[in-house]
Amino acid sequence: MSNKLKKKELGKGIRALLNSMDNDDSAPSLDTVKELSGGIAMIPVAEIEPNPTQPRTRFNDEQIKELSQSIKSYGIIQPLTLRKIGRNKFQIIAGERRFKAAQLVGLTEVPAYVRLVNDQELFEMALVENIQREDLNAIEIAVSYKRLMEETNMTQDILAERIGKDRSTIANYVRLLKLLPDIQSAVKEKQISMGHARALAGIDDIALQLAFFKQTVSNTWSVRQLENNIRDHFNKKEKKDAIQPAIKDVEIENLKDRLRRNLGLKVQLERNDKGQGFLKISFNSTDELNSIIDLLDN
Repeated sequence: MSNKLKKKELGKGIRALLNSMDNDDSAPSLDTVKELSGGIAMIPVAEIEPNPTQPRTRFNDEQIKELSQSIKSYGIIQPLTLRKIGRNKFQIIAGERRFKAAQLVGLTEVPAYVRLVNDQELFEMALVENIQREDLNAIEIAVSYKRLMEETNMTQDILAERIGKDRSTIANYVRLLKLLPDIQSAVKEKQISMGHARALAGIDDIALQLAFFKQTVSNTWSVRQLENNIRDHFNKKEKKDAIQPAIKDVEIENLKDRLRRNLGLKVQLERNDKGQGFLKISFNSTDELNSIIDLLDN
């Protein structure tokens, strides 16, 4: 028996098993789960629907057209992965591009692995499958991480362990969601890279973040150039902030010295950036107090 014939018969067998589940309201047995997980069924395209929690939000039409040409010539080489959600109803776990390309070609059925999973497992599997295939842009990954943590109460540590990433990697992606919408769109459109986005996410001042983004795009800065320019900006600011207090301190000290010499008494003088502050003159006797009053009267 040829491999093609075996595959066709196997597909019929799994399909029959799926049909038997439609007629049985009871939970599937362990044997059913094992057989479904290991076999490929031919599923009608009309019975398949996309995953509403699909991490990918954008599909490249040109790539789907190229994939459809490949499918037209060679068929679907890698089966889709679906889950059964009702009578004659399946939902995509992995393979939405293949599904769209198959629709474009006009296929009436597609080969698929059928898994029995709940909503959380569906979302996790779709997320991990897409990330492993490097199909998502950085913002889509960030949104997926955030949703997965919020909807399943996972910490960054647990999520990192679950998907085989460092916790710092998870944190870096989630931080991108603090970027301005225009900058997030630029990441999605690949105007700037993940490295650019990470550097911009480190700027808390929104106006400054936007200014550096615009300069990055207009000057086509590399990630290193952007990082250097950001570092130079903050280094100059720190130096400027350090110089200003130093000048003010010299002025204050000169005033203190003049008052000490004129009064012959201990003087405290403090002033903030707004010019507000206090002057404190200490005296040790009534005579010293009278001397201060005499000076004020003059």
